[in-house]
Amino acid sequence: MSTSTLKYSAETSNALLKEVMDRSGQNLMSCYQCRRCASGCPVGEETGVTPDRLVRMILLGEKEDALNNLLVWKCVACYTCGTRCPNNIHTSRINETLKQMSKEAHAKPLLLKVAAFHSAFMKSISHFGRSNELEFMGLYQMENVKKGGLSALIADIKSLSKLGIAMLRKKRMHFKLDKTKGRSEITALYNRSAKRQGPKE
Repeated sequence: MSTSTLKYSAETSNALLKEVMDRSGQNLMSCYQCRRCASGCPVGEETGVTPDRLVRMILLGEKEDALNNLLVWKCVACYTCGTRCPNNIHTSRINETLKQMSKEAHAKPLLLKVAAFHSAFMKSISHFGRSNELEFMGLYQMENVKKGGLSALIADIKSLSKLGIAMLRKKRMHFKLDKTKGRSEITALYNRSAKRQGPKE
């Protein structure tokens, strides 16, 4: 988590700032800390880090704190921060970038289930060009076993069984494997991203 006082590091700030801005497509230099994003963030209070503070960490070169905080893993991508920001900075895109950087560095995720969900979703998209629920759920549970063991799988199935039954009753669970056009392009993008992340542990 972040320290109580942010410290500027000239050696790391420029490199970190450039990487995050290039990969997220967000101009962090335009942030003037008005905190409108913080007032609307639904998870900022429970994570202890608000979007404005995360931007400040990156600007000051606090790479370790930027990569290792709950906001990166608990962000729900509601885009409230971006719609409130006078300079159109979407922190959810920054969080996605930091999540990818954390994976590339083979750092242990703060929330294993979120990491498993993210990995399974990306794999499912690469296969059919869109997420198919049946395949996605299977991949997610396999990731759960890898990251948390059999006990994590059993606990997750128990907690989700009621939701699954309710979705089936309301016909919200689809078992058809839908495909989309341009799957080869999507697969190529996924493979390029996987290659960039380097070999898996």
